[in-house]
Amino acid sequence: MAAASEEAAVVRNKKVVLRRYVTGIPTEEDMEVVVDTVGLRVPAGSTAVLVKNLYLSCDPWMRDRMSKHDEGDIVLAPDFVIGEAMVNFGVGKVIDSTHPGFKAGDLVWGMSGWEEYTLAQPEFLFKINHTELPLSHYTGVLGMTGLTAYSGFMEVGRPKRGDFVFVSAASGAVGQVVGQLAKIAGCYVVGSAGSDKKVDLLKTKFGYDDAFNYKSETDLAAALKRRLPEGIDIYFDSVGGETLDAVLLQMRQGGRIVVCGMISQYNLQEAYGLRNLYYIVARAVRVEGHNVNGHFHMYSRFEEEMAGYIKEGKVTVVEDVIEGIESAPAALLGLFSGKNVGKQLVALASD
Repeated sequence: MAAASEEAAVVRNKKVVLRRYVTGIPTEEDMEVVVDTVGLRVPAGSTAVLVKNLYLSCDPWMRDRMSKHDEGDIVLAPDFVIGEAMVNFGVGKVIDSTHPGFKAGDLVWGMSGWEEYTLAQPEFLFKINHTELPLSHYTGVLGMTGLTAYSGFMEVGRPKRGDFVFVSAASGAVGQVVGQLAKIAGCYVVGSAGSDKKVDLLKTKFGYDDAFNYKSETDLAAALKRRLPEGIDIYFDSVGGETLDAVLLQMRQGGRIVVCGMISQYNLQEAYGLRNLYYIVARAVRVEGHNVNGHFHMYSRFEEEMAGYIKEGKVTVVEDVIEGIESAPAALLGLFSGKNVGKQLVALASD
């Protein structure tokens, strides 16, 4: 009877693994979905939380972990391990826990494997407090990407009423939140995106004052000058490269650039060389790199404030949801060609 009980406690666990390290542009063949098994109890003697994943987040930062780095290289996180589940943020339901802060049935978000079940470390999990809102929001606006936007714009950008703000990748998971926070702060906001459909979304859904399709512009600096003739006080950068170079020409005295990402550079063998760096000196521009790792201490305050904005209709959420773990590799790669509209996530199961 004991053996039968143990056998019943083991279930299938599909996972997305990295097959080989990537140089240049990744392909779906660099990843594969494999079938493993998992026990539905936390192993005896360990302190962990077993989570059934409901949603997986797709984020550009995962690309860097798909390459092999030399020892001593500066990276945001360690390389993925070949043959093991890739890792990113997700939303799930606790199945079992040996940690006093979590119990079976709790809804959580945090660092998770790209798999159906994850044995998660409790220090990288957060309880979901607003279950009246869609759980999928915790992959984005109420999760890591929302906190990234909030901490980057509010803490690093330090907006003032009347500031002129430019946001690149403005319809993406981070950009859509930044633009709406800027409007709440009383700023004039312009965004760029990669299609006319996304530009329309920025103006009609997210409240941007103006927006443009960067793919239709032959001169980015001129495009910025037309829409922000008085210059830019805050640039929230998720793109880097030529866009950042063009923005430097338009920065106002004492402006702030929040460098959150450089998606235009991730798949290049040789990075774009900036030419307009002198403007940082001439206009006393503060350029500061931003990642969310140093800001999780403010999560509780952020969650309450952002949930309030959503309920009040001050922040609108657009999500691009793809069904099934088998779709995860294609969903991730779509980020780098702009296929997604809004926050890209993968739904694994309804609960």
